[in-house]
Amino acid sequence: MQQVEYLQQVGYPVQFSVDYPDRSLNRLSTAFRIIVVIPIAILLSTLSAGVLFFAPLLMILFGRKYPRWWFDWNLELQRFINRVGIYLSLMDDRYPATDDHQSVHLDYSYPEHLNRWLPLVKWFLAIPHYIVLFFLDYASFFVVIVAWFAILVTGRYPRGMFGFVEGVIRWNVRVTAYTLTLVTDRYPPFRLAP
Repeated sequence: MQQVEYLQQVGYPVQFSVDYPDRSLNRLSTAFRIIVVIPIAILLSTLSAGVLFFAPLLMILFGRKYPRWWFDWNLELQRFINRVGIYLSLMDDRYPATDDHQSVHLDYSYPEHLNRWLPLVKWFLAIPHYIVLFFLDYASFFVVIVAWFAILVTGRYPRGMFGFVEGVIRWNVRVTAYTLTLVTDRYPPFRLAP
């Protein structure tokens, strides 16, 4: 109950943040991150089909309710996807856990009431977000490359770069929550900030 109250106080019902690593990052694992991530990426690829978009879509459309167990599954899957994503983005040097939240904080509030017809057009309504995110994702890719060099030299992820990459991931998470996991009918904000 406190989680729902917190999410309502902060605004948008999908909250995402990553703890800034206030320590030296492991330079060796950073140097070979693209190789080290392969096993967990394989595991993630086998699970990513489990987003279960069509079943919740049909339940919302015909049953007017988001099944709680699908909601819980999708939330945990999105948390895992984002742990792998921040590991690949060099934002944490701890190998992504399958059950521990680590430095990633992702919360959705359970949707008590959803518009039954809106899930059919959310993907279309989100086209402006997809256009902006195309450019932001591209920029984020290059920021991560620059951060890779910075970590190898200094052992630190520059805070400004960290904030930018975190903001781009947050924006992606909110659009995914709106269009794919269908946990909110509120249109995602056009911003990187929380």
